[in-house]
Amino acid sequence: MAAALGERLAREQLYLAVAPAVHALARRMVSSAAADDVMQDTVIAMFEHLGEFRGECAFGFWVRRIALTRCLMHLRSPWQRVRDAWGNALGECEAEPGASVGELLDLQRALDALPAMSRAVLWMYEVEGFTHEEIARALGRSISFSKSRLARAHARLRGEARPAAEKPTCKALTGS
Repeated sequence: MAAALGERLAREQLYLAVAPAVHALARRMVSSAAADDVMQDTVIAMFEHLGEFRGECAFGFWVRRIALTRCLMHLRSPWQRVRDAWGNALGECEAEPGASVGELLDLQRALDALPAMSRAVLWMYEVEGFTHEEIARALGRSISFSKSRLARAHARLRGEARPAAEKPTCKALTGS
């Protein structure tokens, strides 16, 4: 493979082939602000380890696995935990005034509203097809952690699907 030997054009073509799928996965697993960084880390790791690809699985699956690992590393980082703790302490109020029902039902927006770890568990379980045991092992957590995060994510997504008139406002949530 020419890309493994460092050929610039081959690497560029390989990047163009994998970048959309890697970015889409990163965008759904981590915040949109972090997705570009995770994608860049994934591509760098892919190029660094290209010579180790043995063809035992599809190349796309191999790259996807690297991307998933990079997303999980991001979610487990101490900086991410601090950011999540601050977000939870400040309270997360979504839904701009005047948002249409169509905007509120937008899947990407609903996923973005989920805490990072819940979004990752939901994506790994529902889309990637991981079991709770596999998710727990990947995240270094318990099976019950995976199950509870998935249940909370589903509950929050159901809440996102309610019409705006039925949703509590930030003032109602904070008691102000």
